[in-house]
Amino acid sequence: MAVAICPGTFDPITRGHVDIITRASSIFDTVIVAILVNHGKRQMFSTEERLEMLRVACAHLPNVEIDHFEGLLVDYVRKRGAHVVIRGLRAVSDFEFEMTMALMNRKLDPNIETMYIMASMEYSFLSSSIVKEVAALGGDIRCLVPAPIAERVAARCRGEA
Repeated sequence: MAVAICPGTFDPITRGHVDIITRASSIFDTVIVAILVNHGKRQMFSTEERLEMLRVACAHLPNVEIDHFEGLLVDYVRKRGAHVVIRGLRAVSDFEFEMTMALMNRKLDPNIETMYIMASMEYSFLSSSIVKEVAALGGDIRCLVPAPIAERVAARCRGEA
């Protein structure tokens, strides 16, 4: 059984993330979407909230599991019995960072491969940071995040939740 890990912070999950996860789920038997818990980085949503939003956004994908981890990605990949890490690329600017991470992961464990999936053109500009900025300024983010997530993000930006 081919298992792949799709790691990220997903703060919040965007339609671009869902697109990459959906496409990966058509390639692998199981895709584990895993939130990296980084206590040193301030997030808009707690780990539990992000897990819940991922479950909602990926509910239509039966071979997608939602999880979280701390520490090194390679340790988590081995623990879950996977050998492939899925990463999305939006632009050339993403590639340098992603290549560095993939090479470090390969140095730590040569049995782990990184597979890149290019963002669909309609999402090539999209990031969680942009979503938060637009929402904070009162913009409509319904076209940027899954429908059930949009109001949660907007409410959090308004200081309501």
